[in-house]
Amino acid sequence: MRVTRYTDYGLRVLMYLAVQDGRRCTIRQISDAYGISRNHLMKVVQQLAALGYVEAVRGVGGGISLARSPGRIRIGTVVVAMEPDLELVECMRPEGKCVISASCRLTGILGDALQAFIDALDQSTLADLVEPSAADGLRLLLKLDPVGGPGDASSA
Repeated sequence: MRVTRYTDYGLRVLMYLAVQDGRRCTIRQISDAYGISRNHLMKVVQQLAALGYVEAVRGVGGGISLARSPGRIRIGTVVVAMEPDLELVECMRPEGKCVISASCRLTGILGDALQAFIDALDQSTLADLVEPSAADGLRLLLKLDPVGGPGDASSA
């Protein structure tokens, strides 16, 4: 199983927002921090908003923030929602045409493996990815202000 770059970007956006502790961020800030195209992130953020993971506010003072607490965002659920094609082989696709499908057991084994992969991801939440010591490291690597530091509205 391989997660697409699109889904990877979605997970990165969620992690970025999670370490912001409720502060709104812009797509530009996120794209600059990760070195990712703003156009790509715009599409990712639109889907995250449509799925109810992020809240987008337009206009002056606008930006994006998490729409749910990090503890309520399961990683496997995000991956399933964002991945366009989880069918691992042709016979798992609705239009799949394999001559041995009627007696092949590979589909079942791969289906079980895929479910195990998703179940393993679902054991973790966004909160697990950004627990305090990890969040500090992420903020440092992304060159973000520490919580309660300069730029934090709660410190004003």
